[in-house]
Amino acid sequence: MNIKSIITAAIGLLVSTACSGGAKQEKVMNKDSKAIVVFFSHAGDNYAVGNIEVGNTKIVADYITELTGAEQFEIVTHKYDGMAYNPLIKLAQEEANNGELPEYEGDVDLSGYDTVFIGGPVWWGTYPQVMFTFFKKHEGDLKGKTVIPFTTHEGSGLANCVEDVKAAFPGANVQKGFSIYGHEVRSEKAKVEKWIRSLNPQPHSR
Repeated sequence: MNIKSIITAAIGLLVSTACSGGAKQEKVMNKDSKAIVVFFSHAGDNYAVGNIEVGNTKIVADYITELTGAEQFEIVTHKYDGMAYNPLIKLAQEEANNGELPEYEGDVDLSGYDTVFIGGPVWWGTYPQVMFTFFKKHEGDLKGKTVIPFTTHEGSGLANCVEDVKAAFPGANVQKGFSIYGHEVRSEKAKVEKWIRSLNPQPHSR
């Protein structure tokens, strides 16, 4: 084989690997599955990004909807409205230590969905306690479904979120999850796109 043939073959292998995502890449979504993004997002005073009108996790949830056509359910509580960052994290720590389950507005029927994205910021090593209120109300509802955790953070990564989702929904097919820095979400949409492509080779618009 001459050098030109070797180069051509190598390029072909690289293209094939890129298109397939690699032989070991598990595809957990398909174009016919119905998906929903369940998330909590905190606007207002946030670490590293200041006072924001749209929470970091909300932006990621919107990217997911744009890229996959997933519907959304936002876990909304007004308990933290208007709080400065330091009092907020103190309250969040107290809630976590006491196992509090703050109430949220409305609810959603998850029975019609195949894939459920679950996202939120990392507060004290896991999701905010209001998300655990949602988990408790819906324990048993995600049996057999694909569940994909994601987080926004400033250094914690996924923290204990994946493990806590697995504990809350033991019958679900919980994936390894995705994390992104909160200060990156407005400028690094490409990271979310790359992650979504790894889940589904054919993401589609809503």
